[in-house]
Amino acid sequence: MLISKRFILRAWILNVLACAILLLSGCTGEDVPLQSPDSAHGLLQGQITTPVDGIYLYAYKPGMDLYGPAFAVSEATGDDGRYQLQLPDGDYIVVARKRVSGDAVGPVMAGDSRSEFFNVTITGGVVELNLTAPVKIGDQRNFTGDIDETQTGISGLILDSDGQPVEGARVHIYDHVQMSERPKFVSAKTGPDGRYQVFLPAGGTYYLAARDKFGGPPKLGDLYGRYDQGTIEPSAVVIREGEVLKNIDITVTKVW
Repeated sequence: MLISKRFILRAWILNVLACAILLLSGCTGEDVPLQSPDSAHGLLQGQITTPVDGIYLYAYKPGMDLYGPAFAVSEATGDDGRYQLQLPDGDYIVVARKRVSGDAVGPVMAGDSRSEFFNVTITGGVVELNLTAPVKIGDQRNFTGDIDETQTGISGLILDSDGQPVEGARVHIYDHVQMSERPKFVSAKTGPDGRYQVFLPAGGTYYLAARDKFGGPPKLGDLYGRYDQGTIEPSAVVIREGEVLKNIDITVTKVW
């Protein structure tokens, strides 16, 4: 019995020393794959290219707003573009994004990177998925900047129900009154003064809404409002080529 105890103790010591040697050797996740903590989790890993560094992998569950907060987000990739994201077993929709602005949510603008959406099923173990996230060239949905009197555009304020400016909201511009599809143009986020400004490529008839979230229908607690002049339906904003409409203010309230 004494020999058995010594053998067990010696084996335990050797195991501890082996683990210490691995840690001191600088072993990375590429050399030793990350282990799942239990049988109900799996590991999604792979490489993201074009560009490879500073990209995040976003995982959504089916039915979630794919342009809002994700169920889980990986750490930013390094120079090799490798990522790892541990997920509970289940079905997911994943996408790789890198926003120049550093925002975690919102529209992908010119200069940002984004992959296609992919369906992934996690059932324990390791799932390998490599993605390409090309840089977006041009953005017909966003033409923000300093208003120039020779250009076509809209500017105004986003206000709350007390008439105070709302920070961090965007104006969404549609070309149909139903506003049921994705907006054609989106402003940058408002600052502390609540002011927005949008450049448009051409004149036309537009319908405006303001909100503090991007993607999908407004949810409980979101700030949302449409530009109207006391009518049930949104009021049309008619802009002529080379005209800048000012003081197009929109009031937002919480969705209940």
